[in-house]
Amino acid sequence: MIGRDTRLSGPMLESAMASGLASTGAHAVLLGVIPTPGVAELVASSDAVAGAVISASHNPFPDNGIKLFGADGFKLADADEAAIEAAMAEGDGARPTAGDLGTIETWLGGRAQYVEAMVERAAVDLTGVQIVIDCANGATTVTAPEVLVRLGATLRSIGIEPDGVNINDGCGSTDLGLLSAAVLEAGADLGLAFDGDGDRVLAVDAAGDPVDGDQILALCAVAKRSRGELPGDAVVTTTMTNLGFRRAMAAEGIEVRWTDVGDRYVMAEMRDNGFVLGGEQSGHLIDLSHGPSGDGLAAGLHLLRALRERGEDLRTAAAIVQRLPQKLVNIVVDRKQDLPDAAGVWEAVRRAEAELGDDGRVVVRSSGTEPLVRVMVEAPTVQSCDRWSREISLAVEQELGGRLP
Repeated sequence: MIGRDTRLSGPMLESAMASGLASTGAHAVLLGVIPTPGVAELVASSDAVAGAVISASHNPFPDNGIKLFGADGFKLADADEAAIEAAMAEGDGARPTAGDLGTIETWLGGRAQYVEAMVERAAVDLTGVQIVIDCANGATTVTAPEVLVRLGATLRSIGIEPDGVNINDGCGSTDLGLLSAAVLEAGADLGLAFDGDGDRVLAVDAAGDPVDGDQILALCAVAKRSRGELPGDAVVTTTMTNLGFRRAMAAEGIEVRWTDVGDRYVMAEMRDNGFVLGGEQSGHLIDLSHGPSGDGLAAGLHLLRALRERGEDLRTAAAIVQRLPQKLVNIVVDRKQDLPDAAGVWEAVRRAEAELGDDGRVVVRSSGTEPLVRVMVEAPTVQSCDRWSREISLAVEQELGGRLP
């Protein structure tokens, strides 16, 4: 099964991929524009042997990529992806001919099946709730509005006019400005912002202020624990998560497991230990009781249900996480692969950690998809955050040929 987002290059790559698969005897089922988690769900609930999503997720329009899923709907492990790349590099073997060729078919009904599953599992009546959503001119344009309206929400939708090049362009979860303004204009209760392929969600409250993935995850974790739906009373997140999240979970009796940055690492920790809930500050939330992939729409529905159960507005509920000052700097670099040996960078990190002690954190890491090094600093004060993020960022620039974007 092959799905895609709304990028101009999507149909071209879809055709190429389907043709290549058919030439090997495989049968390609084209789902059209559909959120990434929709493909994962449809693969897992069918006899498909694999799934693929042609999308660069939250990245800018010129980028594109392919996400691969196994028959169980979970993303392939790094080793499996490496084996596929190695096999491709070795070149073509014998291919079938004539009647042994594969087929290519289109199944747009898959999208409707995914929408139906979202409505059935939501377990929340949104009658009387005023919501604004920003679909980032991406894949959720064909799913999220219908689901929320069917659940009773009074809905205004923006970012729902994809033209092939405007995906993630000043909208969606990578830029909450339009959503914030729309919520204030509409006098809405809250807003939800998805990314281009629909596996992330962030929110804004009625005042237009942002609510990040840490706060959404915290509210979902507390709600699931209160229902007896949080195995091990534990939640999984990454090193980028604010320390305020960990303190909030400790107050609720919920254990926090930490992983490296990346949803695949969160997922691995969850599956290895029988946990069902995890996520990232970026809004990539995973609930394995509802599907095998991070799902922005599902996470948004979980949040809305939690708010209904608490009887609180989003601003009040989100205060469960008292965030420490945190600053993230992205530095464009020429040699991100040299970061592990950049002595000047790690010396600056050691100085920061020595001063901050248990009252702060420093995370320095390379982006997995872009020529960036990310510097994140948490500290008791904004001034300390700014000082150490500036000092470490300068070290990155000097050591790795960097420049601030």
